[in-house]
Amino acid sequence: MALVALYTEPCFILSRFPTPAPSHGSSFAQGNHAASSFNPILKSPEWSRKSRKGRQICRCTATEQPKNRRERPRKRSEKGTDPAGFLERIGISHKTFAQFLRDRYKSLKDLKDTISQRDENLLVLASAYEMMGLHRNPRHGVDFMEWAPGARSCSLVGDFNDWSETENRAREGHFGRDDYGYWRIFLGDKLRDGEPEEKYYFQEYNYVDDFDRGDKDVDIDALFQKMNDDYWEPGEDEYIDNDIPERLYEEIFGPNGPQTEEELDNIPDARTRYEAWKESQKNKPQSNLPPIDVIDDGTTFSGMRIVDDPVWRKRVREKKPPLAYWEELRKGRKAWMKKYIPSIPHGCRVKVFFKTPEGPLERVPAWATYVLPDPGGKRASAIYWEPPPENVYQWKNKRPKVPSSLRIYECHVGTSGSEPKICSFIEFSEKVLPHIKRSGYNAIQFIGVQEHFDYASAGYKVTSMFAVSSRFGTPEDFKHLVDTAHGSGLLVFLDIVHSYAAQDEMVGLASFDGANDCYFHCGKRGHHKYWGTRIFKYGDYEVIRFLLSNLKWWVEEYKIDGFQFHSLSSMLYTHNGFFKFTGDLEEYCNQYVDRDALIYLILANEMLHQLNPSIITIAEDATYYPGLCEPISHGGLGFDFFVNMSISQMWLWLLENVPADQWNMNMIVDTLMKNVQKNEKMLVYPENHIQSITGARSFAEVLFGSSQTTLPKESFVRGVSLYKMIRLITLSMCGHAYLNFMGNEFGHPAKIEFPTRKNNFSFTYARRQWDLLDDRDCLHNQLLSFDQAMMKMEEKGRILEKRPARIHRIDDSAKVIIYTRGPLLFVFNFHQSQSYSSYEIGVEEAGEYQVLLDSDETLYGGLGHIKSEQTLQRTVRKRTDKLPNTLCLLLPKQSSQVYKLARILRI
Repeated sequence: MALVALYTEPCFILSRFPTPAPSHGSSFAQGNHAASSFNPILKSPEWSRKSRKGRQICRCTATEQPKNRRERPRKRSEKGTDPAGFLERIGISHKTFAQFLRDRYKSLKDLKDTISQRDENLLVLASAYEMMGLHRNPRHGVDFMEWAPGARSCSLVGDFNDWSETENRAREGHFGRDDYGYWRIFLGDKLRDGEPEEKYYFQEYNYVDDFDRGDKDVDIDALFQKMNDDYWEPGEDEYIDNDIPERLYEEIFGPNGPQTEEELDNIPDARTRYEAWKESQKNKPQSNLPPIDVIDDGTTFSGMRIVDDPVWRKRVREKKPPLAYWEELRKGRKAWMKKYIPSIPHGCRVKVFFKTPEGPLERVPAWATYVLPDPGGKRASAIYWEPPPENVYQWKNKRPKVPSSLRIYECHVGTSGSEPKICSFIEFSEKVLPHIKRSGYNAIQFIGVQEHFDYASAGYKVTSMFAVSSRFGTPEDFKHLVDTAHGSGLLVFLDIVHSYAAQDEMVGLASFDGANDCYFHCGKRGHHKYWGTRIFKYGDYEVIRFLLSNLKWWVEEYKIDGFQFHSLSSMLYTHNGFFKFTGDLEEYCNQYVDRDALIYLILANEMLHQLNPSIITIAEDATYYPGLCEPISHGGLGFDFFVNMSISQMWLWLLENVPADQWNMNMIVDTLMKNVQKNEKMLVYPENHIQSITGARSFAEVLFGSSQTTLPKESFVRGVSLYKMIRLITLSMCGHAYLNFMGNEFGHPAKIEFPTRKNNFSFTYARRQWDLLDDRDCLHNQLLSFDQAMMKMEEKGRILEKRPARIHRIDDSAKVIIYTRGPLLFVFNFHQSQSYSSYEIGVEEAGEYQVLLDSDETLYGGLGHIKSEQTLQRTVRKRTDKLPNTLCLLLPKQSSQVYKLARILRI
């Protein structure tokens, strides 16, 4: 400590103090900070020095700044920013909505100013997980932090202290709680029997590395002497024995230090301490004193005029701090294990206990990273997760590069196995990942990974935002899954749920600190009208911090490559999206729109793309809010893709309500192409998990059931043909990303039914029947082969990269749809009974066209009407469909073909 004191002593006493040395085995909540207004999330401002007219100005800490002090406004370039720019680009004129966008941008700008003042920038704001929750402190202890502004006291309870509510406690009005409602508790590791106290309070330990220089019996006194000899100049050794900092530190942070702000007044202020130090040095030889003095001239608050010798100043600034020596003092894990008993062992169950105006509460910590149900299954506890180094997962693979087109395989880990049980992360890695890779997909999207108490909710009623579901395995198991996927070239996305949360108070965030408005809105606004969930208070600064940190946590801790933001309509509107939209822009800017939620989504996209420019964000919004995928600088929300949910709804409606021979071809094309002006950002799917897990029937279940014996053969063949055609036209006509739900690629014949009281908690249908693929000649293998051929065609032809489909013909009477996309020609005949032996199609290029994919091929479960000699067709010089050349093609009933120009003919 004396080493630091020499040159910095005059300023050191005026500035902030280092972290205190804890008393072993006791809570640090009783006296951990000397200012109750300290915000633990904010970095304490360092001293800054500016040259101003030949003098230096030292700025004191933020807690000493006056409230009325004016800060110089920072200049921010807004070049290229137009809050309503995308409206003009797409030719929309709506004054009310444009003004709404401008007002929203102003609110966003004000919030960013607040962020810059409190947290420096977005990435710092989103890094709260580095301090919140339970974390190992390098000074042999564990830090615990929680946000609960409505609580009167906060205790950490668990197996480690026999669930004592008083042993590790912080109280309101005492150090351990700041003005923002953050609580901090320090739990010092316990010395083993016979082990002496640390000689120096700043002794640190490296808990990961077994070997460290500090373990090699380094003599600290000898190291200090070597440091002094190398760093201090002759005549300065007088200050090596200066004990003022140590005594002041002990006075403030020692066992007998102040516990409240009133007791802090007994300690002299910085000015008095400096004058006392100066008086004590007046009889010292001048040659030993640094040529420096600090004068409070009273002209600027916290401004001190420093008078010094320029030569001395230059010499001191050229010196490098002796950091290498301090690092050499740090000891490793072996030394820590030998000397201390961990205050909280790995795997220990913990909870947070609050005393509130409404009474005592016991909660799962909001920032818990691993949660297990208690015996009996009605409650849960957080698990302190600090595995030994040999059990910490070591990443092996880098993130894959983002492909130009996304073919996403959506899956639910728990129902991914063949057996009637909950599947694990490890089982998924070993059995399902290879299938996904072989099937031709390049990304995985997981649903239900965040911890949720109700398994039947499929993971959408989240209880612990930062924890992986313990049903599927440990955090290390999920890391293994993600790493294995990356090693296979697959991106990993999460279906993230920030639009609402579970309303369970015992295991979730509802009434977390006893108040009804901690994380969520009060009253009706805080409750989803139909789903029994709670709506976040997106305008609260600390809630924004919590949600942004959650996103960054998944990216940093688990190397997630992207997010699909689930059910945005639930958060964007006070009616939760349950409203009949007419398309009038007034509906997107009226009193039912939550502006704070929109601003949060903008911040989320901006933060994520700052963190990783290659990250993918997908918006799932049934209302298609204007500007979802537009740039933030032009008034958009900044998503990379939006989900077109109307396509899937159209197919399901047709299958369940309209006979196939009455399908309207114009309606199909209109629905597929209605967002054509936006389709560069559109993700499409024929069906996703909604058809499989919400009580509705999957398409395969509707069209052909589980086997050929369930339907007449003719109806069965028709169902299989339609199944393939629906998937192909959805993939190829529109969108730049495609999604398939687990099992649908081979026509899984049954929906997913989670175990509930209604089915006597049966797992019979909470699985995927992979055994259907064991028979190489069965229908399901044929459908899988067709899906693999589609993925291969897309990969080679890069269909999803191309511009929107160019519609050549929509023949509603013949039930024919023809279009081109990129270099490929797509032909669909939806007629149930009519085949066409020589159907004329107009094309641009004269040449020979080769069948690239035929849904009627016997390999894919078709009837094989097109023979091998008919797969190559030559154009004739005839104008059709306003194009100069004509193809005469065989169009079998209920089939689709993809043609590619194999050879150009010059005429």
